[in-house]
Amino acid sequence: MFKIIRKRTLAPNITEMRVEAPRVARSAKPGQFVIVRTDAQGERIPLTICDYNPEEGWVTIVTQTVGNSSRKINNLNEGDAFIDFAGPLGRPSDLLDLPEEELKKKKILFVAGGVGTAPVYPQVKWLKEHGVEADVIIGAKTKDIFTYVNEMKKVGNVYLCTDDGSEGFHGMVTGLMKDLIENQGKKYDHCVIIGPMIMMKFAAMATREYGIPTMVSLNALMVDGTGMCGACRVSVDGETRFTCVDGPEFDGHKVDFDEAMRRQNMYREHPKSLAEKENCKCHG
Repeated sequence: MFKIIRKRTLAPNITEMRVEAPRVARSAKPGQFVIVRTDAQGERIPLTICDYNPEEGWVTIVTQTVGNSSRKINNLNEGDAFIDFAGPLGRPSDLLDLPEEELKKKKILFVAGGVGTAPVYPQVKWLKEHGVEADVIIGAKTKDIFTYVNEMKKVGNVYLCTDDGSEGFHGMVTGLMKDLIENQGKKYDHCVIIGPMIMMKFAAMATREYGIPTMVSLNALMVDGTGMCGACRVSVDGETRFTCVDGPEFDGHKVDFDEAMRRQNMYREHPKSLAEKENCKCHG
């Protein structure tokens, strides 16, 4: 059993849990995920790792309530436990493969939409620990649903934007990206985008125009999380990849986003349990 040692509400219907999982914490890397089950009858739910501490033995996950299974997770309280907490799974961020000297020379931009801020956080934190301070754009429909802003400000340079103009830049993340590059003179060597599929598509189109190599996280497509179900198939540079075992991060300039969005819509036409699996991970 994997005990919940801390629980807090980040925004309406968005809950953070710190879970006692020493083995996972010792092996976890930014970009990876876990599979959880609340009980013996519970569904397998893939959730991105949002933070971890190998010394103290805990892992943090963030869940958005959108259906029965995510509601069961968020109804658990401190002291309750998951029956399964398997991981870490998936490939870590490609930034971890770079030599430290090369890494320190890079100007890196992260773009997070919605609850995509949570899986962006461990990457930005890891970079800070290795002497790199990245820029982070955090976008949301309105200021009331921002998550991880205070945590992110401790490890990176944060720029906020809202669709309704309630805080920060008034507009989409692509508009703020354009402002940073064209009006504020920012230059970037690498970009990581995590959030809603449509946001990642247009943000990746923008970075292509600026010639910035870009990675996106397709964790929204994962269902089973092991590659067995085939539901997370995605075309990358014309070849079929499986998000859970080949990703979840891929070259954003090579992903067929239209196909990926059609797959998401197909899931939404199936029973709610499938639809919620693609949405209850800690991404936008």
